Amino acid sequence: MTLPTSAEGTSRSCRARSAGTGRAHAKAIVLGEHAVVYGAPALALPVPQLAVTASAGWSTQTPGDTGDVTLTMTGSSARPKETQASDGLRRLTAEFRSTMGLTERLHLDLVIDCAIPAGRGLGSSAACARAVVLALADLFGREVSPRTAFDLVQTAENVAHGRASGVDALTVGAAAPLLFQAGEGRELPIGCDGLFIIADSGEVGRTKDAVELLRAGFQRHPGAQERFVRRASELTDEARQALAHGEPAQLGARLTAYHELLRTAGLSTDRIDALVEAALAAGSLGAKITGGGMGGCVIALTRPEHAREVTRRLREAGAVQTWDVPLRGHADHAL
Repeated sequence: MTLPTSAEGTSRSCRARSAGTGRAHAKAIVLGEHAVVYGAPALALPVPQLAVTASAGWSTQTPGDTGDVTLTMTGSSARPKETQASDGLRRLTAEFRSTMGLTERLHLDLVIDCAIPAGRGLGSSAACARAVVLALADLFGREVSPRTAFDLVQTAENVAHGRASGVDALTVGAAAPLLFQAGEGRELPIGCDGLFIIADSGEVGRTKDAVELLRAGFQRHPGAQERFVRRASELTDEARQALAHGEPAQLGARLTAYHELLRTAGLSTDRIDALVEAALAAGSLGAKITGGGMGGCVIALTRPEHAREVTRRLREAGAVQTWDVPLRGHADHAL
């Protein structure tokens, strides 16, 4: 789909340019998933290799079209597909108009090129939403503060996932690993070298099912929620300290322990467990599921000299694709 180069019939008073562009990227949770929704801390990693670009422009409304946004998705997930905007993105665009005081109902075309595989716990929905926010800001010539961008992305995330913690909304625009808690994030001090390898299991994660499964377990067993959140918080804080103090082996051990916490709660799968075991057998310092669970990806911490062997073993165990993200700086290629 080609974006229009003009906005014939629209008011020039609110139109800054004929097209706008915005970008965001994937994220991975190092530790803290699920517990972060209950106020516990989480460590999150930007994955700039997996990018999203959104383009926003004007179009003439077609007969029978009652919406004010048309969405075209391209990228890794499927063939290009033009649909009415999803509920989350429609809510986001409405909220953007309201926040920016845009009263005219101008029909928008949004084109989203997303390299992030959907349903893998890598933040595809949040990254698409952030890219759209920035594209709309560019289109309308408006400045968007970091807080406003976060709030707008959360608008879409809460529609897509229910009660979203905000860690995805923040990390898809971050330039460095973050400590996230209670809606706020700050950059993590990093005192050691190492490499995170993210492996796609090929299984679509079921975040909503995972959240409901965990909540049901909490309801059946008094005190289970408190024990889960306490243990998750302990592991995340110990990992944060290991990262700051240059102790990669201690960091890795906390990853593996957190995987056991999630596995015991029923949030892993046989394939995910096999990938974790393969990474550890190949010399990784630690490995775990990342994201909502019941499918998705594994994240493994390894020394750079072991990366090739770890990647090979992950592929043999069923990983369909891997990406490497150094603790210090970012790689720009997929293995």
